[in-house]
Amino acid sequence: MVVKKTAAKKTTPAKKAAQVAKKAVAKKAVKKVVAKKVVAKKTAAKKTAVVKKTGAKKVVAKKTAAGTVASGASAVPASRAATEPAALPVRPGEEPWSPEEVKEARAELLSEAGRLRSEIISSEASVAGLLRDSGGGAGDDDADTGTKNITREHEMSLAATAREMLAQTEHALERLDEGTYGRCESCGNPIGKARMQAFPRATLCIDCKQRQERR
Repeated sequence: MVVKKTAAKKTTPAKKAAQVAKKAVAKKAVKKVVAKKVVAKKTAAKKTAVVKKTGAKKVVAKKTAAGTVASGASAVPASRAATEPAALPVRPGEEPWSPEEVKEARAELLSEAGRLRSEIISSEASVAGLLRDSGGGAGDDDADTGTKNITREHEMSLAATAREMLAQTEHALERLDEGTYGRCESCGNPIGKARMQAFPRATLCIDCKQRQERR
């Protein structure tokens, strides 16, 4: 009987050790499973975040594209819409501008601008020639010298007048493009189609022009 008890006592620690080992293995397996789940959750969260970012980028891209289209539509110069013949101001009782009348006014202004440029070039060339001649006119009498001076001053005056008229003509073309052609720059009222056809460079209505001349 004593021998059997001793054997039983010896086998008990071995069983306990085996049980402890099994528990340890089970705990490790549980930890691995938990770790795998955590990693899986983190991976899923990262994927979700990437998807969200991608979606956000797509939304931003769509908004940007829409904004580009909208800005492209608004980038069309307002002057194009404003230069529709019917949009040009006229006085009460006058017929609206027709496309043919607008084309005629533009063609007249462009032709006048070309003529004035040629006139400026010619006058400047004449002045340059007179200045060269005056340098070598040591033997000229007073009459010749006076004549040359008068001619030079006349050519210079013509060039200055032509430059001023050219500036007015180019300004009229700009106003035609902007849709403000025919509107008084002083009071803002229509100048009148009849007056604009007679004086294509006019920038003031008759009343404002008269007030300007009385000053």
